[in-house]
Amino acid sequence: MGPLSGLKVIEFAGLGPVPFCGMILSDLGADVVRVDRKRNTEAYRATCFQLDSRGRRSIALDLKRPEATETCLMLFEKADIVFEGYRPGVMERLGLGPDVALTRNQRLVYGRMTGWGQTGSYAHAAGHDINYIAISGILNAIGPENHPFPPLNLVGDYGGALLLTTGMLSAYLHTCETGEGQVVDTAISDAGAYLATLYYGMHAAGQWIDRRDSNLLDGGAPFYGAFRCADDRWVAIGAIEPKFFAVLLEKLGLREIADRQMDHHHWRETRVLLEETFAQKTQQEWCALLEGTDACFAPVMSFAEAPTHPHNRSRGAFVEIDGIPQPAPTPRFSRTPGGIQGPPPEIGAHTRTILTQWGMTDKQIDALVACGAI
Repeated sequence: MGPLSGLKVIEFAGLGPVPFCGMILSDLGADVVRVDRKRNTEAYRATCFQLDSRGRRSIALDLKRPEATETCLMLFEKADIVFEGYRPGVMERLGLGPDVALTRNQRLVYGRMTGWGQTGSYAHAAGHDINYIAISGILNAIGPENHPFPPLNLVGDYGGALLLTTGMLSAYLHTCETGEGQVVDTAISDAGAYLATLYYGMHAAGQWIDRRDSNLLDGGAPFYGAFRCADDRWVAIGAIEPKFFAVLLEKLGLREIADRQMDHHHWRETRVLLEETFAQKTQQEWCALLEGTDACFAPVMSFAEAPTHPHNRSRGAFVEIDGIPQPAPTPRFSRTPGGIQGPPPEIGAHTRTILTQWGMTDKQIDALVACGAI
């Protein structure tokens, strides 16, 4: 199933962007084999709730043993793509760096995901999503006026994962044409800045104020934001275009303020008026009035509620597997639809099967078991 059916991928288990990247490739039909650390088999078993680990098979290796290293290199020889998310130098110390890998398989696409990149003054420092987007300019732009606010880890980690996926598939197209593999270096800090390209242009043009809660899309504009309802639930408004703002005001009975929309001097006054207006009805009452109109309206749903929203149901945006609702694969393909290939695997659940399918004999596998490599 899926447009990537037949693609053979090796994923070295990691956090954040790495499993998300593996999930995308699997949902699109690739055969993704996840290499887990054998020492973690008992302490950290994948559970059915680690949904970004869905759809692959797991092989558990003791990567400190030379036999395990050689096993990985054997897998590299038969893979189309390999990707990892360790700090710079870790794969090289394991004997699995890109130079060795590409020597064994010159067609290999070798994806690398780090927080700060393979080079740079921060390259070897620890960090997490909030640190990586801090130097990209994004963190400073998000949140209320008095302090920055982390946008979960959606911007850095998962923005980075999308770019790594795009990069590796682009490199694979090059391989198909030329027979040449290559390294794809993705840094979360780079990805954050890349996602903000539009805003760097707006800033250069004097169309973006470098102050939170002051611009069109950062909560400064009263017609683009979230508003509390009478039942303490929220609705989201995005009536940017004048014709949509006019629809909103018509529904709210506030037509007299239509000419203020882009007047920054009235933004705070307009926001207070909208806050007072939305506080007069419940979320459901606003849904009855505004849903399906051009007011650019939507109720704010929680993770528990989103799978049951009528629009999401009609789109099939969520699926339920083993009683667990989860986002369905996207985008959608008319000829080669993707799909969830299976639940998250337990660490090492497919070690023998994978090694057999990828060319090892039972005798070779038994030898790896005997020496503790698998």
